[in-house]
This record gives sequence, C-alpha cells and structure tokens, in this order.
Amino acid sequence: MSRSRPPAGPTTCPATVPRRAVLLRRAGALAAAGIVLASVPAAAAPGRFVPMPEEKAKEQRADATAATAARLENLKGDEAGLRRFLEGLPKGGDLHNHLSGAVPTEALVALAAKRGLCIETATHKAVKAPCGEGTRPAQDAVDDAEFRRATIAAWSMEEYQNSAGATERKLDESGHDHFFATFDKFGAVTHEHRGELLAEVAKVAAGENQRYLETMFFPAGSAIADVLSHARWNDDLQAMRRQLLAAPAMDTFVRQARQNTDSELDEYRSTLGCGTSKAHRACATQLRFLVQVGRAAEPTAVFARLLAGFELAKQDGRFVGVNLAQAEDSPVALRDYRLQMRMVGALRKHYPGVHVALHAGELTPGLVKPEDLRFHIDDAVRTAGAERIGHGVDLVHEDDHRQLLKRMAARHVALESPLTSNCQILGVCGAEHPIRRYLDARVPVVLSTDDPGVSRIDLTHEYVRAAVEHGFTYRELRTSTRASLEHSFLPGASLWRARDDYRPARVCAGSMLNGGAPSAGCRELLASSPKAKAQWDHEVALAGFEERIARS
Repeated sequence: MSRSRPPAGPTTCPATVPRRAVLLRRAGALAAAGIVLASVPAAAAPGRFVPMPEEKAKEQRADATAATAARLENLKGDEAGLRRFLEGLPKGGDLHNHLSGAVPTEALVALAAKRGLCIETATHKAVKAPCGEGTRPAQDAVDDAEFRRATIAAWSMEEYQNSAGATERKLDESGHDHFFATFDKFGAVTHEHRGELLAEVAKVAAGENQRYLETMFFPAGSAIADVLSHARWNDDLQAMRRQLLAAPAMDTFVRQARQNTDSELDEYRSTLGCGTSKAHRACATQLRFLVQVGRAAEPTAVFARLLAGFELAKQDGRFVGVNLAQAEDSPVALRDYRLQMRMVGALRKHYPGVHVALHAGELTPGLVKPEDLRFHIDDAVRTAGAERIGHGVDLVHEDDHRQLLKRMAARHVALESPLTSNCQILGVCGAEHPIRRYLDARVPVVLSTDDPGVSRIDLTHEYVRAAVEHGFTYRELRTSTRASLEHSFLPGASLWRARDDYRPARVCAGSMLNGGAPSAGCRELLASSPKAKAQWDHEVALAGFEERIARS
C-alpha cells in the first residue's frame, strides 16, 4: 500500500497574522524561554523599528514573565478572575480528547433536533424516528425547559458538581457509572455527521486560545465489519497480522476511512464557513486524529481494529496514532490487559512511524482488586511502548512506582492529565491526585479535557483547577502549554534543542522567533516541520500574552 501524506492541516482559513511592527515590539519576549535574539544593527534606516539589544530583551521578557506569574498568584483567591486570566493564556493543544464526549451537551441536543431524532422519556436515550410510544421528539428538549434539563442531566455530568474541589454526588448512581452511561444515551447523535461535531469542538477550542487538537474516534465504523469477518484468533500475532492484511477487506477499510474523512472535513469547513468572508475563527485550529479502539471486546476484534488503525495512520497523515479506550475496569479489559499491551507492542515494530498513546491507570482501590492496580501504567510504557499515558491515577499502587516515574522521565513519556474527569469518575480529587508526583519526578505533564462535553468543562477549567487545587505556578502552567505541542504527534522536528528542553534548536538560536527575521536555517526548519511552526506560533502568542499582562 502506498504511503501518502495530505497537507499539514484540514482547515483552509489562515490565522490572523499580526503586523510586523507589532511583532517586532515584542522582540525581547522570548529570552526567558532560553531564546537568544539577534543583535541590534549599528544604524537603522529612518522610520524603521530597531530591535532592542539582547540583554535588554532578556531583561524585558524576564520582567514580563515575573509580572504574569505574580498576577496569577494574586488571583488564586478569586476563581472568576483567575478564569478570565487563564482564558487569555495561549494553551497550545489538547492531547486527550474523545470527540463524541467533547461536544457541548446543548449542541448535541440541537443536533438531535436538527436530525429529527426522538428521545425515550424513561431513559433519555436518543433513537431514530418515528417517535413511538414512550418517546418524544428531540425538538422537545429544545423547547420544553424541564425535558431539556432532564436530557442534559442524562447526557452529561450536569447533576454533579464539578467546580474545583467539589465532589458531592447528586444522582443515585456513581459518577463512574453515570459518566460511562452517557455515551449510549446520545450515541445516535454522534454516530453521523462527524464534521459538525468537529466544528462544535473547534469553536470551543478557539474561544479559549487553544490552537491544536488531537481528538479520538474510530473512523469508517461500518467498513470494519468485513475486516472482522476475516479475523481468526492466532496466538502468533505476526501470523494473524499477515492473514488479515492478505484479505482485501483491510484495503477497503482504509480507503473508506479516508473517503469518509474527506467528506467529514468538507462538512467541518462548510459548517464553520472556512474560506469565506464569514469564516469562524475556529478555522485556524489545527486538527489531527487518533484511531480509538475499544478495549472491552474479545481479543480477535481488538487486534483487528488495532491493525486497521495502524494501517490507516500509516497511509493518512491526518491520523497520527492509535489509542485504546473504554472503561479500564471492565471485566474484559482487565482480563486481557497484558495481552492488549502485547498486541500494541507487536504492531509498533511494523509501524515505526505511527504513534501510540494509551489510557492506563484509570483505576482506584475498590474499583478493581488490588493486583490489578500494580502494573497497568508500567506495562503500557514498557510492553506497548506508549509515548503518552492518559490518566495514570493509580500511580502509587504500581509496583515500584518511583522507578516507573524515573523510567517515564528518562523516556520522556508524557502524562495526559484530565483532572475533572478523574475527580468525577474516580473520586480522585485535590491532594489525592498524583499529578504533583509526576511533576516532581520531571515527567512531562499535559493538562487535558478527556470528555469536556460530558464533564461540562473546557481546557481553561482544567488550568484553573491545576492552579487552585494543585498549586501550579504560572511557569508550570506555561510549561504544560509547551509540552502539549512538544508531545503532540504533529509531524516534523521540534523547535526545541532537545526533548522537553525549551531552548531553541541551534539553527534558530540567533533568530528573532516571535515574528522578526529568522535565519535561513531557521526558516527552513519552520517550513519543513508543522510541529516547529506550531511551536513558533505558540511562543509568539505567549510573548504577547505576558507583555499584555505586564502592561496592564
């Protein structure tokens, strides 16, 4: 099969580019990040801006960073003010995001009505028309306030408090059970028109200064059926891989998934008006996708879907990796955990260009038996070769968790940490959460949302929570924004000199990174690497944010 890469991003609407003069006035703003700026010329032509000297630039950026850090600390007693402050913080990307659970619930209700669906009155499950006995038109959830409230409560965590530190339960079922039950209830809404879903999620991202999103879903769902019909279990995973690839069904799946994605992104751009005079600002959001494979299925189906995901990501650069999802405590997921890690590890050998992020350690004592808490994160890192770990909540119950932290830090395995999700589903909140253990061990930490539509939050909410509950400083929050792009699966070389070392690559070390005049070598890096370009743009935005705070 041929390996082809589409353009770097699916959106067509360019981001607004500040005027050169504005950017040059920010010339010193990156020195605190380890960026060395160009020297001042001996003279300048009349009317042209003269970049400030390097030492002055460093001093100015250090002052702006210090002022921004002080402002955040002063706002920690004012959660509303802190939220307004952090809404303005450029956040890089969200790396742990499930598309079906990311759409705001009100948008799901509106889409259900638009598509003429019905809602069961007893369960509030969305079903196809016609609306028979025991159902109501989804439009009623738009027009009838009480029915709307009940539907939103059934499709989300609305009846659970989710402000920072709150854990009170208001429903009869546990947060864990209610959370995972929501997906079946609104599944009929998210089953089709993925482009509209992407547009709704991108709108939220753009509104809180998030420029990149990696979201998870399984593409071309119906096309996988033929692949599964050819699957026969074989303990020799390589032989099983060869047998599945020999059948034409795999080629059909990949082709259908790519065609579907083309159509969905057309719908996405149309919904947002990209390329028109009325383009939504969300058109500038960069999107990449992870193939999400359900772990609560029999081994044959899990392996076939994983293989399909690897094959798709190999051929289509919009899909940058694979992930295993669904409740980690489900009986099948627990039974087959080590086998599934072995599957991923075996496939990675054949697809070195395909990235892997895995849910691991989304468990607590009492939810599973003690022995199931002892190895999940470690097995994901060592056996499956995961580059990022999602959740990692049961860290301290892992065998020799201190050595595990050292291994993650040495390998630069990042933690995707959705704090509200962990609090709502597992009841692990505040000081009980291990996020600071990861930070103290120098494991890269990326604040993430998980299922923000279901959780009734956004990425800014997670930054507020990190600051209020976990004492994150401004510099720690800023590092999380940088880590979100450093550990993204965007293709290309990093802007930074070494992994998690936020000093520029040597070809850019003498350049004026926030919009000035990069050297020829630096221009070449930015032109050839979507990752480095995204990081460059992010640094420009961070510099502007700190300057505005310092001047206010």
